[in-house]
Amino acid sequence: MPTPRQAALSMLNQVLNEGRLLSESAALRALEGLDGASKARAMRLANETLRNLERADKILKPHLRKAPAPYVMNLLRLSTIELAHGGDAHGVVNEAVTLVSRHKKYGAMKGLVNAVLRKVAAEAPEKVKILRAPRLPKWLRGPLAQAYSAEIVGAMEAAHLAGAPLDLSVKSDPETWAQKLGGTLTPFGSVRLADAGQVTALEGFEAGDWWVQDTAAALPAKLLNARSGETVLDMCCAPGGKTMQLANTGATVTALDASEARFARVTENLARTHLKAKVLCEDALTHEGTYDAVLLDAPCSATGTLRRHPDLPHAKTGDDFGALIELQAQMLAHASTLVKSGGRLVFCTCSLLPDEGEVQIEDFLETHPEFTADTSVLAHDGINPEWITEEGGLRLRPDYFSEIGGMDGFYIAVLNRA
Repeated sequence: MPTPRQAALSMLNQVLNEGRLLSESAALRALEGLDGASKARAMRLANETLRNLERADKILKPHLRKAPAPYVMNLLRLSTIELAHGGDAHGVVNEAVTLVSRHKKYGAMKGLVNAVLRKVAAEAPEKVKILRAPRLPKWLRGPLAQAYSAEIVGAMEAAHLAGAPLDLSVKSDPETWAQKLGGTLTPFGSVRLADAGQVTALEGFEAGDWWVQDTAAALPAKLLNARSGETVLDMCCAPGGKTMQLANTGATVTALDASEARFARVTENLARTHLKAKVLCEDALTHEGTYDAVLLDAPCSATGTLRRHPDLPHAKTGDDFGALIELQAQMLAHASTLVKSGGRLVFCTCSLLPDEGEVQIEDFLETHPEFTADTSVLAHDGINPEWITEEGGLRLRPDYFSEIGGMDGFYIAVLNRA
């Protein structure tokens, strides 16, 4: 049976050496054989190492004549960050030596691993405190630096380093659930838990009283303001958070997603929460029908979710930006044909890049005069008027609400059809 550290190392190798995301099934197989608490610990170790990769390398550099093989380097990085954050030196070093000694190819490196980590154990807790927040990779930092000031980019990098608390969307009575779970309410009304532990063990999970959803991710469906009796389409719906929000209003919801693997999660989540929606596994670009309201959470770079997915900047390269931007434009144009006269369309992306948000809506409004941006609905609890953009959308950033744990980066626009 693997240990949490062993599983974390396996996931790091897949992200950093193979370019896989932690959410991919191949990476998740590293968790097989672990109980719920051990899985949570392994994920935490992997995520913390990815967030602090630059710091780990700076701490290790004086102790390495040259970088060892990727497997050994990732083991050193994992161990260094655990030591820097107060991990038991004896346990961390001993297990690292054990793991490398068992490796057929790198067993002879156990002496190096032992010597380096014993030195790191003595200095890492203090040294990590004076190192800057890790910078994003150039492929991502470049576009962000073009869109935002250096100060804002730095604030977002600090938010990514801080990580993310756990946010929940509840079916009813969020104040009571915050008290039950020892959490607080975000300005957008989500229940926020600073240290949730094993999610499936929390009260209300099995009964389906809530689901995990970042507070920013919950805002598009809230701004859509679906009502009982309305017909609503949720395009690109997986994993189903927004579908459940919409279904919880009493609206008649149709949920689409083209990925069979992701679609299975939507069905599972609806079943657990006892909410109803018509679920269709099909291409959103070929779907036909008319609806009172359409929510399009378009495929995007996901650059707004780095505080929760620190693997993303290491597993991606930005090569798909152009294709994603084109796909978003196509989906937005098609979504507009599915909205009834007098209906509304919400477009959103979990991206920090204006080309995937502000620019998309600016271009859309120029070519679709039957639609107008509705800024009146943005007078919502928690929304700072300064976040409303020139074309009438809403820009959310990870450094907003930083004093309580931040939020995902999102762009949202509410569009009304004449």
